[in-house]
Amino acid sequence: MDERWWEVGDRIYVRRHESFDLNAGLVVGDEGCLVVDTRMSHRQGRDLAEAVRSVTALPWTVVNTHAHFDHFFGNAVFLPADIWGHVRCAEAAAATGEAQRREWLHEGPEELAEVEITPPGRTFTDAVTLDLGGRPVHLRHLGRGHTDNDIVVEVPGAGVVFAGDLVEEGAPPQFGGAFPLEWPDTLARLLDLPGETVVPGHGAVVDREFVRRQHADHVAAAGILTTGGDTARMPFPAETVTEIVARIAELRAAGQA
Repeated sequence: MDERWWEVGDRIYVRRHESFDLNAGLVVGDEGCLVVDTRMSHRQGRDLAEAVRSVTALPWTVVNTHAHFDHFFGNAVFLPADIWGHVRCAEAAAATGEAQRREWLHEGPEELAEVEITPPGRTFTDAVTLDLGGRPVHLRHLGRGHTDNDIVVEVPGAGVVFAGDLVEEGAPPQFGGAFPLEWPDTLARLLDLPGETVVPGHGAVVDREFVRRQHADHVAAAGILTTGGDTARMPFPAETVTEIVARIAELRAAGQA
């Protein structure tokens, strides 16, 4: 995979990586830049930091779209920068970081063993605006979906939204730890935001029509599961359906669905 920056808007870049097919983002203002997600290890984080410096020498701020290791284990490399995330992202990163490390050690034992788990130090609940110098960037929590701490990064006036794993390209959405019955409404709020270019957490950059289709799939799946319909008609592969059914059962047992 060609791991170089692609400019998807005015001074807005995406770097797609072979590891986990993960997208990292970069938004450049007049006085600073914003790095969207930091990859799965210090080594990968350093690679990303060097790539950022190939574009700009401006001071960086970091945002984590959610608290899954492949999106935030590179955080320590960017210190002492401000690292932003939803308040529950910071809590989940601190509470589950070590468990995630153990679960995924097979992906790179040395890389993951050396990670200093660094949760976001700057948090918000609903929305916050960062000023990169002549360029505001909105961080928004639109609801629960892939996790309970997903956020999107909206660059107003540029037509670009970084959606994290609320949108998945190239593979089915991942429902372990997700909120399948709430995800459709969260995606509907994403579609209410302006902009034609949507950067998913993984896979190719997509447009609004792709997000509309994925939203329709989530709506159909939620409808089948809440009405006791035929799961053979679900718009996702059988293994994904099994994951969704198990997750809803887990949420119902906990009184959360």
